[in-house]
Amino acid sequence: MYPITYITDCSDGNARARLSTRIGALFGQSPTIVAADGPDPEAFAALTLLDCLRSTESLGEDGRPTITLLHIAPRDGRWPNGVPFCYFRYGDHLVAGTFNARALSLVRRELGVEQVHVTDIREALEAARAWADFTVAEIQKIAATQFRSLWYLPLLAKWIIDDRPVPSTRTAVPFTTDDEPTVSVIDNFGNCKFDCRPTDIGFAIGAVLPVAGRAANGTITLTDVICYRHLTDVPRGTPGLVPGSSGSNFVELVIRGGSAAHHFGLQPGDVPLRKATEEYAA
Repeated sequence: MYPITYITDCSDGNARARLSTRIGALFGQSPTIVAADGPDPEAFAALTLLDCLRSTESLGEDGRPTITLLHIAPRDGRWPNGVPFCYFRYGDHLVAGTFNARALSLVRRELGVEQVHVTDIREALEAARAWADFTVAEIQKIAATQFRSLWYLPLLAKWIIDDRPVPSTRTAVPFTTDDEPTVSVIDNFGNCKFDCRPTDIGFAIGAVLPVAGRAANGTITLTDVICYRHLTDVPRGTPGLVPGSSGSNFVELVIRGGSAAHHFGLQPGDVPLRKATEEYAA
């Protein structure tokens, strides 16, 4: 039995029911489905995927292999029927999902996942006839469906776990052009999790860095925010920048006892911090 986490932008009730049932039929257990339903699902997926894999470290024992599925499909028309699916391993753990450079950007940068195995759905299904009982009509249905994250992705994960010879092409994960620190996740406390390390923004304990906020009328204002060692060092009701719990101590914008997201008018995808420059680098 493999613990299965599914990060997906197809997260309505109907989709969750179908995903849970199909994966349960294949693996004997249903997944934990994580909704990537905010204004920037790619940023959310990138940090959440990284955190899922980092959470398998420092167990004090070998632990069990896990499966993480990822579906964040750009609707940019670059592919005939959507972006292809790929897979890679991080130690004993399997990740299978859409070949989305931005969603894979943090595992590339932080974990060194520079290449993945990209599959072609029809080619994989034709090859699977050597071990699976698919009719020609079923292959056509799965290859042509709009809901490929339901019909194909769970099959791909199952076949890789079962060591089936799925045809694939080793492909480099492209570098992305997102240079500035981005709000990737806003947690239930209203803390804004960025996709950058403290050194990326010139973080130093006691230093003051400008943070851009958005007022209700859309006006952008800058607020000087102090850098602290821990959340508990931040005075209650006051904004602060701290090394957070995600990624490699990625930066978080917090208000102890309040919501930084609400106070600054931020949402995932916003860029309220800037990369370190010579003027204020630590």
